[in-house]
Amino acid sequence: MADSKATSAVTLRTRKFMTNRLLARKQFVLEVIHPGRANVSKAELKERLAKMYEVKDPNTIFVFKFRTHFGGGKSTGFGLIYDNLESAKKFEPKYRLIRVCCRLALAFVTCSYDVINA
Repeated sequence: MADSKATSAVTLRTRKFMTNRLLARKQFVLEVIHPGRANVSKAELKERLAKMYEVKDPNTIFVFKFRTHFGGGKSTGFGLIYDNLESAKKFEPKYRLIRVCCRLALAFVTCSYDVINA
């Protein structure tokens, strides 16, 4: 019972929302209000953002640089929602691709390995 109460108490707010057509993405500052919890997992944030913005593929959502404010209960970070997976592969740094999706990471590692050994 306490666990469901804690998850329902999480509130997401987006600030500085902009659509970046050149990079084929939406970018924003994400404020997470989570009283009674230490923090919220990135997977849970991605799930809630997918519902909020009606995203079909959750692999196109990237959240990073989260900092919990002093005293707890509130965290702030950045979020990116790409229009498609190809744009994400093209513009996201490789380390973030590796963190988010194993399939993307494996494709990158095998390509890099082939280039190095050629």
